[in-house]
Amino acid sequence: MFERLDDIKERYRELESRLSNPEVIKDQNTYRRLAKEHSDLNEIVRSYDRFLRIQDEMAENRQMLNDSDPEIRALARDEMEGLEKEAAALEERLKILLLPKDPNDEKNILLEIRAGTGGGEAALFAADLFRMYSRYAEKKGWKVEILSSHETGIGGFKEIIALICGDKVFSRLKFESGTHRVQRVPETETQGRIHTSAVTVAVLPEADDLDVEINPQDLRIDVYRASGAGGQHVNKTESAVRITHIPTGLVVQCQDERSQHKNKAKAMKVLSARLYELKQREQEKQLSEERRSMVGTGDRSERIRTYNFPQGRVTDHRIGLTLYKLENILQGSLDEIIEALGTHYQAKALAQSTRSGREEQRSVA
Repeated sequence: MFERLDDIKERYRELESRLSNPEVIKDQNTYRRLAKEHSDLNEIVRSYDRFLRIQDEMAENRQMLNDSDPEIRALARDEMEGLEKEAAALEERLKILLLPKDPNDEKNILLEIRAGTGGGEAALFAADLFRMYSRYAEKKGWKVEILSSHETGIGGFKEIIALICGDKVFSRLKFESGTHRVQRVPETETQGRIHTSAVTVAVLPEADDLDVEINPQDLRIDVYRASGAGGQHVNKTESAVRITHIPTGLVVQCQDERSQHKNKAKAMKVLSARLYELKQREQEKQLSEERRSMVGTGDRSERIRTYNFPQGRVTDHRIGLTLYKLENILQGSLDEIIEALGTHYQAKALAQSTRSGREEQRSVA
């Protein structure tokens, strides 16, 4: 590990030198790429530098432990205890920082929320979840743009797809993919019985041109008159767009905008993200279960969380976390859950990395 850290530190110093080079500064594309790499390595190098300073301080304290003055020896012992704790914590932190990064962590996302079992109640909860994620995005300073939606007559959504743009959105929300279950008494229930409904959430990294290439000849594009809320315009103009990707059979449609051109652009964003996810799935089939657990992108088919209204309780089943903060969570206070999930999957990845390292050492031996 420390050889790798030394290499990273050397690369960090090299990047600092190159970023001050006038020729590099003139080439903005190269400058941005190197600045991004420099920024990514910053926390690792700072932590490693602190770790090395602590090692030097510990070496000095070991010498002081042999001093003839008992007060100096006592002082050295006290300092040594604190230094050892900090060194151990930094070493664990460095192990986490050196774990393989999810290549999608920096990306924006497409958030897809769909009502599942439960009819109208599920659609209403889909709207609740969309508000929850929208408020969380607002707290983080992210931008939310609705790409497609299918509203019900009672204020719910059968489906809603939104683009969320900001700093490391995918890294924060990637573990939200899965089935979200709600337990509450519907407004239409006269006998006060608790109903259970389900909503599926999919978090897809936004694809760019380098991630997926779409051949226009592989697309069938249909236009039609939009339906639903929106006034007379939607019934008179063929602004809605449906795009079919013939090789895969994927179909996306968008009718929210008045402009056919805008609807087509939004539909293409959704199609690109879904094709990128399909490409990732095919690649992951070739990887072992152990490698997939290290990447940890979540599984939308898994029942991940229950929102229990009578008890004001939210339970994440993957990590056994229960919080009696339902109202706050639905208002967008998701950090406690998201950070607990991140810590859980980091620990799993670290354990796997340690096992792999031991197996590699045994094979070499």
